[in-house]
Amino acid sequence: QVDLVESGGGLVQAGGSLRLSCAASRRTFSNYVMGWFRQAPGEERVFVAAICSIDNIDYADSVKGRFTISRDHAKNTVYLQMNNLKPEDTAVYYCAADSGNYYYNSKSREEYDHWGQGTQVTVSS
Repeated sequence: QVDLVESGGGLVQAGGSLRLSCAASRRTFSNYVMGWFRQAPGEERVFVAAICSIDNIDYADSVKGRFTISRDHAKNTVYLQMNNLKPEDTAVYYCAADSGNYYYNSKSREEYDHWGQGTQVTVSS
């Protein structure tokens, strides 16, 4: 059934923080590149951050210095720590896995073949 499950979304004031979690259902996900994407109302789903199997990291320019992606291989879980949140960060956040890559962090939505159902993040001003 569901391969990836996100949690940790919610409502926060501008300048606040949230930590999102993505739990993978099978141990094989520990070898895959894992990414976070987000989709605001009426907009396209866009890249946020990615982390490969040996923990190399890439970020979208819009979140550099504010967001941190990490993974706990023992718990088969990926995290997105979001600090200094802005109203423009409001979106549904999706966890994704790229089973075709162990070491290259793709920023393209079409490269990822496993997706969670999303978790809502709302930042008020």
